[in-house]
Amino acid sequence: MTKFSIIIPIYNVEQYLKKCLSSVINQSYKNFECILVSDSSSDNSTKIACDYCIKDKRFRIIKAINTGLSEARNIGVTASSGEFILFLDGDDYYEPDLLEKINKNISDNPDLLRFQVRKVFPDKKMDYNEIPFDTMSGIESFNKIIDYHFIENAWSYCYNAKFYRKNNFKFMKNCLAEDFGLLPLIIARANKIKSINYIGYNYVQRGNSLMSNRNYNHKIKKMDDMIIQAKNLHQEFKKINENHRFLEFINNSLIYYSTTLKYKDFKKYKKVINQLKVYDYIPNNNIKRKFKKKLIEINAYIFYNFILRYLWKK
Repeated sequence: MTKFSIIIPIYNVEQYLKKCLSSVINQSYKNFECILVSDSSSDNSTKIACDYCIKDKRFRIIKAINTGLSEARNIGVTASSGEFILFLDGDDYYEPDLLEKINKNISDNPDLLRFQVRKVFPDKKMDYNEIPFDTMSGIESFNKIIDYHFIENAWSYCYNAKFYRKNNFKFMKNCLAEDFGLLPLIIARANKIKSINYIGYNYVQRGNSLMSNRNYNHKIKKMDDMIIQAKNLHQEFKKINENHRFLEFINNSLIYYSTTLKYKDFKKYKKVINQLKVYDYIPNNNIKRKFKKKLIEINAYIFYNFILRYLWKK
């Protein structure tokens, strides 16, 4: 049986795709399949993907039409047959022994295994070293994960396929914040999560990527998508008794992202997110946090754009 299914959505990444796919084909652990979901690329990405499928039978391509990243991942999951699922973006790449490291740490069959990430810039690399933890429940583990970077990024975890399918997890279609809306729920529903002390994912920083796109309409759509998904998550977490840290993350994410918008839009969205009682979940368990909470409640835009940036850490 196939051990790992690696799902790679592909859209206009010809400059990066060979390095991405080579990092998979060169894995030291060989029992995997790689599902390439090519979504109407206008460059040579689809041809490159097809070449790898010819070169290695473990690679197969699914050609989609204007599905977007979220649905491309969903399509890949449906087509997968591995015991465990991983996501990889077409402009990023793995370390050569990632699957081997994961395989050595899943003997207890966890629902979710987290590994660590490196940011790759044109002129430097930045490692994010986290304190790993042994197997624990999802609710318990989030008390640790909430202090990490890349909390909700789908590609920083390995998923037990039975657990994933049993819960019918789906990324929201046509969404610019699909990870934000799903990963907290996956973590909350997991009975067994562990985090390993290994940096296996290289997150490439490129100026024209979806996540770094400066198109303001994209920022507004992302804000709208985050609100929709936050409302869904609030409903889900009502079913979970110990949900404070999840709501803290969700609501604080909404507050922070709203402050990256133009001030007139920040004021508009503040009225919307206030309906979710977002300020109730800002940590205030010491004097400094109480003071910070009060400043954010007065004006989060000024706090994040001026006070935090120029004064808070000095």
